[in-house]
Formats: sequence, structure tokens, C-alpha cells
Amino acid sequence: MKLQSSLLQSPQFSKLVSLIVAVTGEIGNNSFDHNLGKWPDVPGIFFGYDLNKRLIVLADRGLGILETLSRVRPELKNHVEALRVAFTEIISGRDPERRGNGLKFVREVITENPMSLFFRSGDAELRLQEGESELSITRAEADICGCLAIIKF
Repeated sequence: MKLQSSLLQSPQFSKLVSLIVAVTGEIGNNSFDHNLGKWPDVPGIFFGYDLNKRLIVLADRGLGILETLSRVRPELKNHVEALRVAFTEIISGRDPERRGNGLKFVREVITENPMSLFFRSGDAELRLQEGESELSITRAEADICGCLAIIKF
């Protein structure tokens, strides 16, 4: 709510407020929805933003995308595959619940608006920005526990 209030007070963000809040909420909620009761070490998420830098950061030390999606897609081999599936297919780590549209929604909002997203899970890094139809997912040198998202607007 504080982020939304701060954005609403800045006229330059007026056209993007609802979208920024929706994307941030979707990513942040995933941290809790998929890790509650299963945190490997530090529970909860880091959430910070700087409107002057037009930047939002969310990070958790949860299970990560691969482990979450492996419950319903055990054939997933690596973090890159898992990120691609998470951002392109209707799938949920909370099966049998009929869910799984959240990160597709995030992708759509980012690609259709003046925003960008850096998303990391395990050793996979996704970069997405306005106007891009193809996902850019690469492998990082080191593995991280959980997920990191950086939203620029």
C-alpha cells in the first residue's frame, strides 16, 4: 500500500501505477504462496523500492522456480527450463489448483509497457523489456537460493 501511495503522489507514474503494483504484487505473492512452511533457511522476502531510481527489488531465499514446478513437472531438468515454462505455460506449483497465469501476466505487462524485469532463480537469469516478444534466459555462474526480481519503470 505504501508503494502504491508513493506512486500515486508522483504524476510521472500515473499511467503505470496499477500495472507496477500488480506486477510487484504477483511476484511478491509468489514468494509466499510457494514457500510458506517450506523456507530452507530465512523466511519471508526482501522488498525495497526507490522511486527516484525507478526501481523495485524483491528477493526471497525460498525453494526457487525449478523445485516448485518440479512437483507438477518432474521432467524439468534445470533452472533455465523451469523459468521458460514459468513465463510461457499455464502451470502451477500448487496443483491441483487451477492457477498458473501470474508470470505470464507479468511478462505481458512488462513487454507492453515502458518497464523491464530482471528475474533470477537458481542459476537462470531472465531479462525482459518493453517490445520484446522472445524471452532472454541465460545461465549465471553461480546458483542462488530462491528468487530475485528487479523491476525498472
